[in-house]
Amino acid sequence: MSDLTRITAPEGVAPAAQYTHVVTGTGRLVAVSGQLALDEKGEPVGAGDPAAQARQVFENLRRCLAAADATFDDVVKLTYFVTDMAYMPAIREARAAHVPDDRLPAASAVQVAGLVRPEFLMEIEALAVVAR
Repeated sequence: MSDLTRITAPEGVAPAAQYTHVVTGTGRLVAVSGQLALDEKGEPVGAGDPAAQARQVFENLRRCLAAADATFDDVVKLTYFVTDMAYMPAIREARAAHVPDDRLPAASAVQVAGLVRPEFLMEIEALAVVAR
């Protein structure tokens, strides 16, 4: 586990509701490419179902982090690419299964016109800092 510092409300900045404004720490950087709702065989999961897709994406992120000897405790930034901002509650619910509210990373959410294939509703990437 990294020794991370989370600053949820820097002076002069409105408090964050669903993310942390600043996360800092020292250690080994782990960058996880954007994950899609694909199972271990590369088959799409949850066609048209943002909750099912979000659960699969977070499971894929967990597996990628584990491959780098990291966990969600080490994540300093999540970037969400969604085809509709209406999917954010499903993403937050899936995230809550992996990341407690008191350990929220920095985050950005971007609505995009489309992803690599039309059945995908979201893609999420992560940056982590793992203690040396």
